[in-house]
Amino acid sequence: MSLMTVKDLEELQATFKALGRDYQLELEDGKIIVMGPSDMISSEVGSLLIRLLGNWVYPRRLGRVFDSAGGFILPDTNLKAPDVSFVRADRLKRSVRYFGEMVPDLVVEIKSQSDRISPLQKKLLKFIELGAIVGLLVDPDRETVAVYRSTGEPIKLGNGDILTLPELLPGWELSISELWPPVYEDEA
Repeated sequence: MSLMTVKDLEELQATFKALGRDYQLELEDGKIIVMGPSDMISSEVGSLLIRLLGNWVYPRRLGRVFDSAGGFILPDTNLKAPDVSFVRADRLKRSVRYFGEMVPDLVVEIKSQSDRISPLQKKLLKFIELGAIVGLLVDPDRETVAVYRSTGEPIKLGNGDILTLPELLPGWELSISELWPPVYEDEA
C-alpha cells in the first residue's frame, strides 16, 4: 500500500462530502487518521478557550485563532489540526483558502473522554520540535493544563493557577478555573 499525500486526503474529503459525510481527517506519516467528534465537555472547553484567546488577540491585532477544523501542513508533510491554535500576525498577514503551510505558534490539545494522554503529549512535542513556541495539553478530567515549551519539562497548572504566555500574548492572563464549563444548579 502506498503512502497517502495531502492531495489524496483532499480527494477523500471531497468524496466524503459528496456522500453527505463531513469527517475531520489528519495525515500522519502517509496514513490518514479519522478524528472522532469531541465529547461535550472537551468541545465546550475548546469554545471557551477560543473565545478567551480571541477576545485578547483580535482587538490587539496580534494574530489569528483557529478551531479544530483549521488544518496545518507541517514541514514533515503531515497535516494536523490542533483543537485550538494561534498564529502571530507577522507570520500570517492574511488567512488563506487552504491549509496553513506552517507550524502554529501555539497549539492546544484538549483531552476528550476517549483520548489517552500519551498520544496527545507526543503530538504536542512533535509540534514543539517542528517550531511551535508553546503547546498546551488541557485535561478536563483532572482540571489541569500542562504547558510545553522547547526548553525544560512541561509545567502543570491547576485550579488556582494563572496561565500566561508572555512570549506570544504579552499581558494576557487566564485563570485555569475559567476553562471549565459552568454548572447550573436549580435553586431550591
